[in-house]
Amino acid sequence: MTQNPLSPSFAEPLAEPLAEPLAPDAQEACAIRVRDVVVGFGERTVLKGITLDVRRGEVLGFVGGSGTGKSVLTRAILGLVPKRGGSIEVFGRDLESLDAAGRAAMERRFGVLFQHGALFSGLTVLQNVQLPMREHADLSQALMNELAMLKLDLVGLPRDAADEFPSELSGGMIKRAALARALALDPDILFLDEPTSGLDPIGAAEFDQLIATLQKTLGLTVFMVTHDLDCLSSICDRIAALADGRVAAVGPLETLLASDHAWVKAYFHGARAGRLLARGDG
Repeated sequence: MTQNPLSPSFAEPLAEPLAEPLAPDAQEACAIRVRDVVVGFGERTVLKGITLDVRRGEVLGFVGGSGTGKSVLTRAILGLVPKRGGSIEVFGRDLESLDAAGRAAMERRFGVLFQHGALFSGLTVLQNVQLPMREHADLSQALMNELAMLKLDLVGLPRDAADEFPSELSGGMIKRAALARALALDPDILFLDEPTSGLDPIGAAEFDQLIATLQKTLGLTVFMVTHDLDCLSSICDRIAALADGRVAAVGPLETLLASDHAWVKAYFHGARAGRLLARGDG
């Protein structure tokens, strides 16, 4: 895994998580530790005490019903929405305890692909990829150009796409350009919010494979909000299911298939989940 030379690596032993105890060796390999996190908006409480561990080097899929707050936890970890209670630690550090410099150093270790890509329409693909470099690194324009082109190569975009604007790209190319931007600073953790949303089945499968390849090649920890059953079964090491504002079940696919929770059963044993059942039973 490519390490950020400007930020130290933090790790400390973790208490056992609520849903799925970790072995001692795995405790020290935890990237994100969420405990009893509560998030709300106005009078509505969306997350009602989320407890979850994301292990280093794994792809964790985070699923839940529409409008139940699947993306809210990602935004809470990133500091984009405030939490009302609980704690969030990344590499053993409580994010609320960090000063501005410490927070900036930690943010360099995050890469984020927002739903629909969230590229800036007035910037070219190359300029979009360079945005994190401009914000967090003191690099020459020539070096930023070179690095950005390397990221486009990494995600499989043709080099002539660098000078195009988002409006000139297909949906799949937008996703790849957004992924290149997320990888701009060689992050340790990649956050993906519905990465295959809006893609056709072939494009979604290709993007899943790209994520899996990058995760293995770069040693990334991937936290992925998704509703895509094929994605969950093909590239996720573990899956966490959100229901009623809490983690209802967490573990490999087989654990979710065996869950007795009503929503989890409905999701993983529904009419569209036949292939999941076949893989889980095989």
